[in-house]
Amino acid sequence: MTSTKKTTDQLRAAVRDVLPAVRADLETLVRIPSVSADPARKQDVRRSAEATAELFRAEGFDDVEILSSGGGAPAVVARKPAPEGAPTVLLYAHHDVQPVGNLDDWDSDPFEPTERGDRLFGRGAADDKAGIAAHLAAIRAHGANPPVGVTVFVEGEEEVGSPTLSAFLEEHKQRLQADVIVIADSTNWDVGVPALTTTLRGNVDLFVEVATLDHGVHSGMWGGLVPDAMMALVRLLASLHDDEGNVAVEGLVSGPASDLDYPEGRIRSESSVLEGVSLIGSGPYVERLWTKPSISIIGLDATRTADASNTLIPSAKAKVSLRLAPGDDAPTALDKLIEHMHAHAPWGAKVTITKGRESGQPGVIKAAGPAYDAARAAFKEAWDGTDPVDIGVGGSIPFVAAFQDAFPTAAVLVTGVEDPDTRAHGANEGLHLKEFERVCLAEALLLNNLG
Repeated sequence: MTSTKKTTDQLRAAVRDVLPAVRADLETLVRIPSVSADPARKQDVRRSAEATAELFRAEGFDDVEILSSGGGAPAVVARKPAPEGAPTVLLYAHHDVQPVGNLDDWDSDPFEPTERGDRLFGRGAADDKAGIAAHLAAIRAHGANPPVGVTVFVEGEEEVGSPTLSAFLEEHKQRLQADVIVIADSTNWDVGVPALTTTLRGNVDLFVEVATLDHGVHSGMWGGLVPDAMMALVRLLASLHDDEGNVAVEGLVSGPASDLDYPEGRIRSESSVLEGVSLIGSGPYVERLWTKPSISIIGLDATRTADASNTLIPSAKAKVSLRLAPGDDAPTALDKLIEHMHAHAPWGAKVTITKGRESGQPGVIKAAGPAYDAARAAFKEAWDGTDPVDIGVGGSIPFVAAFQDAFPTAAVLVTGVEDPDTRAHGANEGLHLKEFERVCLAEALLLNNLG
């Protein structure tokens, strides 16, 4: 089947026409609680993959499969062949989502999409089921007959660090061959200002358990002489940063960032940091966020305050997450963190380290060449004359480095469905609906330009 390129005005009108149905499909996906980190949600993750596959079958993709490798979560691969002489574009998103956390922090049911103001709220409404919806919109805007070949790859385990992605790429590489890769899983610089992501931090995690006693003992009889495990764990965790809040683990990589002004007032507003709380670290703000490592304590196992008694705690456990800067190596960085932990155990406390599941390499993208020119032109048109900016992102998309390794000649474009107030991974995650329309138009224009 041949395909005819459309004019910008035709695509703009077509996107508006398809958006109501695209939004309905997005809402259907959001209602599926596809939390990949929760074993109890395994069938929901499968159901999410099946629903995604059906959406692309309905768009005339004859070759649609639900695949996995190495015991990983189900992914969807849908292929539509290229017209003669046209390139093939791989469109990436993920259908799994983060846990919702404390339900009391949500203003509405996280799995019931709810419109308030200019946003659609729900877990996955932005990260990253909106990426799936944007791909649908771009394809539908072309009458399900785009001027390029399209391969859709919708992963099912991105939110747990894509642990089987390398195996997946090795097994299914031929299905995923493409000239251009579009990853719709990042953010724009601001509402009304598009962006292309050119650097990403990597990520690794571990569990550290500290033990000081064989069993709990009376805190009055032994306190002041015998260290409790929580005391030791707190001191160990405190050693991970210096007094300014910079990461104090030796051997981790840091580097410069792009020259973008990120005002402190905007940072405070977008991050929700409380009044009077200082920002941590040193150097330009964008470096601290994008090109320097960060360490966060994201979980703690110890006696609950409701269960506390006058007893010295014998053991305590924490989950530690390390985001590593572009240019670093995930296994090497994890080894450095483990070395630090063992070297800084206070009072001879017994430290047991268990490596976590997450291990994603950082990414650096040289955003130059014809595909990037086509993307910048599409973004400028979709955002009514506003040029896109190149940004870094503090988060991690392990898919980027993995695909750069697997397909070194492909142009990788990391685009955004989010904005600074999306609150991805947090309560009240929300998709800015006007920005989403621009995202859909930009992708439809990009397919047109590449064709």
